Amino acid sequence: MSVAREFELLEETKIKHPKKFKVYLLNDDYTSMDFVVDILITIFHKSYEQAESIMLDIHKKQRGLCGVYTHEIAETKVIQVTKRSQSSGFPLKATMEEE
Repeated sequence: MSVAREFELLEETKIKHPKKFKVYLLNDDYTSMDFVVDILITIFHKSYEQAESIMLDIHKKQRGLCGVYTHEIAETKVIQVTKRSQSSGFPLKATMEEE
């Protein structure tokens, strides 16, 4: 096998890592801090201490980073937050953006 062909095979077999997306919760004037902490614990699997810290970031900086995920997982988390917020009567919003 020629060196050029070997190089082509190596190039073809390179693994592409999936793009990652950051998921944020956005601040609003109506959602309770307790509800935000609960969302962070149940949907994002944060400890109480981590959830409280992120909740304070949301409150002070208008948004807080909840995690970094593949597109499908990030999208699912955003949908879960939206459904839970709506069913609980809160306007809490989650967004995702490419890392």
